[in-house]
Amino acid sequence: MAISGRLVFLAVVGAVAVVLFPGSSAMWLWLALLCLAAAADLLAAASPRVLALERAEPGNVRLTEPAAVVLTVRNNGRRTLRGSFRDGWQPSAGALSPVQRMLIPGREARRFEVRLHPERRGELRSESVTVRSFGLLGLAARQRTLPCPAVLRVLPPFHSKRHLPSKLRRLRELDGNASVQMRGAGTEFDSLRDYVRGDDVRSIDWRATARRRDTVVRTWRPERDRRVVLLLDTSRTSAARIADEPRLDTGIEAALLLAMLASGGADRVDFLAFDRRIRARVASSGKGNLLNRLVTAIAPLDAELIEADFSLVPGAVQSVSTRRSLVVLITALDSGAIEEGLLPVLPQLLDKHVVVVASVRDPELEELRRQRTTAADAFRAAAAERALLDRAAVTAQLRSMGAEVVDETPHELPPKLADLYIRLKASGRL
Repeated sequence: MAISGRLVFLAVVGAVAVVLFPGSSAMWLWLALLCLAAAADLLAAASPRVLALERAEPGNVRLTEPAAVVLTVRNNGRRTLRGSFRDGWQPSAGALSPVQRMLIPGREARRFEVRLHPERRGELRSESVTVRSFGLLGLAARQRTLPCPAVLRVLPPFHSKRHLPSKLRRLRELDGNASVQMRGAGTEFDSLRDYVRGDDVRSIDWRATARRRDTVVRTWRPERDRRVVLLLDTSRTSAARIADEPRLDTGIEAALLLAMLASGGADRVDFLAFDRRIRARVASSGKGNLLNRLVTAIAPLDAELIEADFSLVPGAVQSVSTRRSLVVLITALDSGAIEEGLLPVLPQLLDKHVVVVASVRDPELEELRRQRTTAADAFRAAAAERALLDRAAVTAQLRSMGAEVVDETPHELPPKLADLYIRLKASGRL
């Protein structure tokens, strides 16, 4: 049972009347009249038990894009149902009209549209719909919560997609698919040409030289159909918010841009999300569009408040590819986690693969380091300086072992990681 604002208003009016005309009899009489009116309203109201609810599957939507969920309410009873319903979406779904009024005659159905504007990535759920059925007076209502589950999968926004056309253009120029052919870099044979002073003598093709009776050299291009293995850390360090965005979401943006760039460069891309176990996996041999498979697998990922187990990484990479591959590990450059977790297993990866460690750097550290007006600012600046020095030390240690490191702010990490991939292709290291 639920009461309406109309019943409260009548009760207030009765209280004013009692004040003007004191006496217990008037008060009890007014209360009795209200109770009788509410009881009569409840008896006249249609029962919510006879309702049948159906939803149209909302499907998938990208973050920051609106979505509409259609709810069909069928009145299987004889009485006309007058009332309202509330759709039970969680607050982060951003429901713009969760409460709506309805008037459904007996044996008929009505469709209602609930507008959503999601505020976070992941799977958003509504398990039930609460219905209130009022009588003709609108004083009291029958209330019942009916199960009607629905799931809306909110996909990553992929804002870094705007960098993809320019990066693909550079990659195609590198590969010789555009107007520019970059010779001399890479390991895949491209063509033969006449020797020019300054060419590496090791590139001379002696058989072709003997046939032509003129010095001929081979030209190379970056090898295609290489393996790119993306590893996304979903442990506790990925839960930190940097520039009003979780570190995990920035890593997702970088992984999506690099995956689509490598796929456009004819390389095979595999994706793994891990902490103490593998949370998501997308294989290059899977069916369907790579981007759709990636965003579908990534959408439900959340940061887990546990330490990452980096000892899983070599075995996971080995299960994906036994060939020399580009292994991109997107994680945090926290000195403790790196020194105790990643550094012991890094030599196993470097023996066979090219390893890139990508991390998000908080731009606020630079601002705190420059502000030294008060004593409190000076202490904050010292802490920021210490954090930056620790990151620099970890970066230097990783590079000394042979790994590439990309440590950038949230907006710069995706394009900088893509640029490094292009440079590695141009230098023939892949």
